Amino acid sequence: MIKLDAMKKMTIEEKYKYMLILIEGQLSSERNFIANLSNIAAIINVAVDKCNWVGFYLYDEENNSLVLGPFQGLPACNRIDIGKGVCGTAIKHKTLQRINNVHEFPGHIACDSASNSEIVIPIIKDGKIYGVLDMDSPEFNRFSELEETYLEKAVEKIINYI
Repeated sequence: MIKLDAMKKMTIEEKYKYMLILIEGQLSSERNFIANLSNIAAIINVAVDKCNWVGFYLYDEENNSLVLGPFQGLPACNRIDIGKGVCGTAIKHKTLQRINNVHEFPGHIACDSASNSEIVIPIIKDGKIYGVLDMDSPEFNRFSELEETYLEKAVEKIINYI
């Protein structure tokens, strides 16, 4: 069982460091990709405050789109075309997207009308697209360089186990 109670007394950065330890433990003890992403979404959801959606969209090569994967939050869009919305843009350009106000993002896909900011990190290994880590917050400007740094490290850990 994953122990999360310890996070209650930690600073933000301590939480993020512990989050990485928990993610490494999950990845090192289980081989199933979906099981790992499911628990990683839950770990991140507990570690990163003020988020209303944390999850993964996985690349569907046959349809050249992203399809909903494991997540924590309200029901979400099932599919996102490459180049559409923040997630599709992250894959199209193969770059992290940190959006302070999603309402100003051209072509933003509003799966949850409560979302105001978003961060998306592509999961790409050796040029092959696997998907994205996607996080939404009801707060504007929610994601800083600190979250960006630790979420990129989380995705790096996932990539190392692919």
